Amino acid sequence: MIKAGIIGATGYAGSELVRILTSHPEAEITYLGSHSYAGKKYSDIYPFFYGICDMVLSEDSVEKAAEECDVLFLALPHGIASSHVNENVLSKCFVIDLGADYRLHDADVYEAWYKTEHMSKGLLEKAVYGLPELHRDEIKKTRLVANPGCYTTCSILTLYPLVKNGLIDNDTIVIDAKSGTSGAGRSEKTANLFCEVNESIKAYSVAGHRHTPEIEQELSLAAGSDIVLDFTPHLVPMQRGILSTCYAKLKDGVSEEDVSRAYHTAYDGEAFIRLASYLPETRFVRNTNRVDIAWKINRRTGRITALGAIDNLVKGAAGQAVQNMNILFGLAETAGLEAAGGV
Repeated sequence: MIKAGIIGATGYAGSELVRILTSHPEAEITYLGSHSYAGKKYSDIYPFFYGICDMVLSEDSVEKAAEECDVLFLALPHGIASSHVNENVLSKCFVIDLGADYRLHDADVYEAWYKTEHMSKGLLEKAVYGLPELHRDEIKKTRLVANPGCYTTCSILTLYPLVKNGLIDNDTIVIDAKSGTSGAGRSEKTANLFCEVNESIKAYSVAGHRHTPEIEQELSLAAGSDIVLDFTPHLVPMQRGILSTCYAKLKDGVSEEDVSRAYHTAYDGEAFIRLASYLPETRFVRNTNRVDIAWKINRRTGRITALGAIDNLVKGAAGQAVQNMNILFGLAETAGLEAAGGV
């Protein structure tokens, strides 16, 4: 059995990792870390785990966890992982970081967008961006996986075939994305209180959301040239889910068949991507590691609208992290992630 540890286990992504790993056929949880709840049983924090995971929480310690685990999941805010992950830790266990510290290849870009110093710049060249559908072969060879963000996972996968195949004018890309409130984390924030969120929708971080350079980085790699785009996130009054609606102008002469061929070539055979005959909705992927993608071409305007939906806590966080773990250990990518979901 794979011995798995989670630092930041009591956040939403951490609890989703516990949910998935407690039923994983090849893994067992051997370490749960939490700075706020050290010394308490996990089931005291999340009673729905009573009798399923009653492990006593330890103080957050990457070094201690590395001694006890084969793989360590870091579900922490940005700026923490880069201070604690080092060559010694990586020599003892695989690390899958669900935060932002190793997603961007350029430390200067990271520091500009996240307003904090990167404390282990030397590891950036060893980290692999953990989007399996794009970087599966590289993930197999690394010991440090940078698990992608939720908005980025949905937006990149939705646009990738169009960009990769040169079907759109890359200067015209606009991403309009909506997220449930769990994407903001479990910490107490007035703006996320029920009365502040219910019966309302709002845009935030307009023209400056930190996931923007992550999306640009991966789509630029796909295009083979620099892409700069507009990304606007919105908060909607639901618990979980991401819907990315992506707009771009098609290049002259691009047909419906060209678009369909690009998506099927990219994603046929991918266990977690469904090219849908319906318009994606977040409820269709809730509690699953799936991505639903569809598109519509507007011949009147010459533009394409591509839509993607994921569960932000599963394919957008914990599920994708376990998918990466499965790759690292040579398991079927679907191991522990076969749940059908449901409304």
